[in-house]
Amino acid sequence: MNDTKKEVNMTREYDAPAALIYKVWTDPELVKQWWGPNDVTIPECEIDLKVGGRIYIVMEAGEAMGPYKGTRWPMEGTFTTVEENKRLAYDANAWTDGQQEATTIETTTDISFVESAGKTTVTIHAAIHKAGPSAQMAVQGMEHGWNQQMDKLAVFLKKQ
Repeated sequence: MNDTKKEVNMTREYDAPAALIYKVWTDPELVKQWWGPNDVTIPECEIDLKVGGRIYIVMEAGEAMGPYKGTRWPMEGTFTTVEENKRLAYDANAWTDGQQEATTIETTTDISFVESAGKTTVTIHAAIHKAGPSAQMAVQGMEHGWNQQMDKLAVFLKKQ
């Protein structure tokens, strides 16, 4: 794999308590409803919420993704930090289904939830440490994808 390094740092404030945001981030049935960039669905999600526990999420390209429709992008990792309503961190690998060797990216993600006056600030630090030779599109689109995902979270929270 090529040594590639890319980091995304972002902060968003949501008009919701930390406990609710933490729940929608850790309940597999809720994660399926908002996770990922635009035009993907989440057909599979498993979360074993403990340090050393597994996180497994599969994104699947929808109709609007044209030639990518039906493409699946699994992510599998291990939680390194679990602090209820405060912080989650995990190490993970993500890839394009059927092309694991060439497309795997190794990442670490750290998310904090800080509540003040009924609003919660979510801060994300995500880093790609290694990327396969065919993973450059994923690396380049990382920040854009996270922004779309956080926008989808805002819409989802308004419905709760």
